[in-house]
Amino acid sequence: MADTSSDDTARRVVVVGYEGSELLDIACVTSTLDLTVRIAGRTLYRTELISPNGQAIRCDSGLELHSSGSLQRATGPIDTLVVSGGRGHEAAAADATVVAHVRRLATLARRVASVCTGATVLAAAGLLDGRRATTHWHYADVLARRYPAVHVDPRPIFIRDGRVATSAGVTSALDLTLALVTEDCGPDLARVVAQALVTYLQRPGNQAQMSVFTAPNPDHVLVRRAVAHVTTHLASTLDTATLAAQCGVSARQLHRLFVEHLGMPPGQFVRRTRLDTAARMLATTGHPIGMIARWCGFTSLETLRQAFVAQYGVPPSQYRAVSSTTVGAGSDP
Repeated sequence: MADTSSDDTARRVVVVGYEGSELLDIACVTSTLDLTVRIAGRTLYRTELISPNGQAIRCDSGLELHSSGSLQRATGPIDTLVVSGGRGHEAAAADATVVAHVRRLATLARRVASVCTGATVLAAAGLLDGRRATTHWHYADVLARRYPAVHVDPRPIFIRDGRVATSAGVTSALDLTLALVTEDCGPDLARVVAQALVTYLQRPGNQAQMSVFTAPNPDHVLVRRAVAHVTTHLASTLDTATLAAQCGVSARQLHRLFVEHLGMPPGQFVRRTRLDTAARMLATTGHPIGMIARWCGFTSLETLRQAFVAQYGVPPSQYRAVSSTTVGAGSDP
């Protein structure tokens, strides 16, 4: 590797932490950028962790991080401002000093991002007003209720709206950071960084949060590509012919490959993925059932109801009643 000495062209990335930040929210960003620098052999990024009054940050896990600077005294220029998430996000969003200085620093930054519930701090600062944004699925309903000017979409693992990016939380910060590296340095370097991080795949931002838990990882590259398309486009037309055209093969070949590598034809895989994702959303979010049906690609609420009765023996509303981990879940018929 080349010498990673001083480089005046390095992009300055400022990460904002606070009491109760999630360590992974911070580390996924800082470690990815550090690895990018080491692999490139030159200082493409300079990363700083700042906090209120420059105090040490006690993370959710109890570990303590030393800050490299004070939030109140930080100045520009800044290439990328990143606000971390964590259990302390509500206290941070309620702290007028934190919110004011995040807002101030955002005006000095080329782009702004948040990880997980860091979106709450950006929303409190008015930086998400009129924008589409995401956060961890568990907190999406609260964010939408408290900040009605924000267009909250809990489905993607990250969203870029103009110069502001928000991510779903924890390891999705890795996906977001790799996307920023791709934007800054090109896909070849980002791909090498992803390999060094031992990530199986650089997931696109529109990968559904819920499908992360249900998608298989087939060995065959074409089947893997088809699976990725299905899980990121559940609301789209996904018949075998359309899916085969997307993958550049015949419908007959795609059918054969799916049966060989997944043990089922494409149509069955699509139906199962839609149903599994809908079931997980019913159990873990408060979104209205009709909305979940549309997001998961069911043509109507009745179609979803029929699928649930066939698979689980109960309609979606009853499934939610016995499986939900949320309070006040939506209750469509």
